[in-house]
Amino acid sequence: MKQFGNVYLIAGISIIGGGLFGFDISSMSAIIAGKSYLCYFNQGDVPCTGPEANVQGGITASMAGGSWLASLFSGILSDRFGRKKAIMTGAVIWVIGCIIVSAAQDIPMLIVGRVINGFCVGICSAQVPVYISEVAPPTKRGRLVGAQQWAITWGIMIMFYISYGCSFISGPAAFRIPWALQMIPAIILFVGMIFLPESPRWLASKDRWEECEQVLVLTHGHGDPNSPWVAREFQEIKEWLDVERQSKAISYFTLFTPRYINRTHIGLFTQIWSQLTGMNVMMYYITYVFTMAGLTGNNLLVSSSIQYVINVVMTIPALIWIDRIGRRPTLLVGSSLMATWLIINAALLGGLGKRVPNGVDGIKEAKIQVTGPASKAVIACSYLFVASYAPTWGPVSWIYPPELFPNQLRGKAVAFTTSGNWAFNFALGYFVPPAFETITWKTYIVFAVFCVAMTVHVYFMFPETAGKPLEEVTEMFEDPNGIKWIGTPAWRTKNYYSTAIRMEHGEGIEKKLSHDYSPERNETVQPEKMA
Repeated sequence: MKQFGNVYLIAGISIIGGGLFGFDISSMSAIIAGKSYLCYFNQGDVPCTGPEANVQGGITASMAGGSWLASLFSGILSDRFGRKKAIMTGAVIWVIGCIIVSAAQDIPMLIVGRVINGFCVGICSAQVPVYISEVAPPTKRGRLVGAQQWAITWGIMIMFYISYGCSFISGPAAFRIPWALQMIPAIILFVGMIFLPESPRWLASKDRWEECEQVLVLTHGHGDPNSPWVAREFQEIKEWLDVERQSKAISYFTLFTPRYINRTHIGLFTQIWSQLTGMNVMMYYITYVFTMAGLTGNNLLVSSSIQYVINVVMTIPALIWIDRIGRRPTLLVGSSLMATWLIINAALLGGLGKRVPNGVDGIKEAKIQVTGPASKAVIACSYLFVASYAPTWGPVSWIYPPELFPNQLRGKAVAFTTSGNWAFNFALGYFVPPAFETITWKTYIVFAVFCVAMTVHVYFMFPETAGKPLEEVTEMFEDPNGIKWIGTPAWRTKNYYSTAIRMEHGEGIEKKLSHDYSPERNETVQPEKMA
């Protein structure tokens, strides 16, 4: 069967797995404020008020709960059967979940379906970045892996407008139709993956060297078996795999050994911090926020949808420049800006907001309301928050973890770090509705503090990985003098994008791309100085 080697096509198909997560986000955010949903799943004595706040949090968080569990097992599935088959398995699971969700007769059935959907999202969110990072060349790796976040934003926006259109349908069809339509991209993902190659690094780990070389020729050599870049990549994979196999057996416990614990903590916190930015507030529960800003009815849904458009558009700069700019500056700027908008929103709601004991328009989670210029400012800061997250923590949280680990450990490592994303996604999905109901505007302060903390953490602990082949990132973490968990201080690491560009064009192919050390001076020597 013919396989396609264009790395942009490979990424374009595989990131549909990320788009499924986006579909789920907005299918909930657009539907939970709809009359059909509120009436059908009503729990209170008052008709059409929907589930209780903690139950709604549980419904929303159930998908993340399934994702957490599946992301942990996805590493084992991916390492045993391959990256492709793991992603295709996720697509099949998604279709099953969508059938159950769209046919849900009550809240328990809805939760079961969303947990099954979560199994798919857990597998795909963990293994799609691994697959793309192992196929992509260093100079394109950031934008291609980051495209998963772009797919998520497209999924959010498309599904929101589908749900908005269906909101004019009367009865349960208003939410059953959009939930059923979610299975279409999963079918496209399954069929598309059939025509894509397997990860060359996974093939190498199974000693399928001929297939590994063929994939490198197809994807990196543009069909030229004599490409010097392919020869270098193939040799480097071979050398590093030999080194890795001399170590002890690879398992999840390996992540916590002195050699890897630093990388594990960085990868895990990349995913945890991406959730603690507060983006969940803006995605899942934006209708609550804008209700507090005085918007109702169609104005509420249309204004909420603008942030999804912003999310799509503002992710594009990251796809274009993330490899040139690097990971560290992107994360630092993003967290600083988000902290600013969160603090302003807290000040506006806390200082100028009027308390509404029974909730604005009967929505229990919206117990503060602002009007006039303050209302416009809350909406503006919400948009600016999304515009700050979209090109920074959104894509980098998927790009960064797969770059930190060696080949044999990457599948399990990214599965574990992604499980941190889903554990906190679950916790926050459950936490936010009761938080809005009880501590109201102080919810923003909580997330602002997290954004300040992550800025400090990134500066001191997160090294730069842009432009480095995956096999050479290890050298930043392993001091040649034998102190395995220290390596190069994060703030001294550099972006080697320009050097990688020259090497991909055959210039200086014999030179070592990654940094080296001068033992006498105990400092980093940049590749440009290694002629």
